[in-house]
Amino acid sequence: MIMNDSQSARNWAMGCHLAALTFYVGIPFGNVLGPLLVWLFKKDEYPLVDEQGKESLNFQISLLVYSIVAIIVAVACAVTVILVPVALLLGILLVVIFIVNLVLIIVAAIKTSNGENFSYPLSIKFIK
Repeated sequence: MIMNDSQSARNWAMGCHLAALTFYVGIPFGNVLGPLLVWLFKKDEYPLVDEQGKESLNFQISLLVYSIVAIIVAVACAVTVILVPVALLLGILLVVIFIVNLVLIIVAAIKTSNGENFSYPLSIKFIK
């Protein structure tokens, strides 16, 4: 679906997605804090930023929850000798999650910049 919003609104909405990249430059929880800050400052000014900011935040929070659960289960499995292969598989899954996150952030930013709505897959709607 094509949006008919101003370039400024699309740029800020794109910023909501791209702000999640701060995690990849070493800022702890930057994937949540970056989009949160952009969304909080611009959500009342641009409805598009409100919509896309929620999308970005919900996805990043979902990934954080998925990652924490995977880490806890991996550590629990690593403690037992029999389940070490499961821990290794969960470690690989975490790497895949980080790569998929990076790709989806870039796709979301491009689609939003082009005036298209973007909705992340497997995202829990924490913020409605």
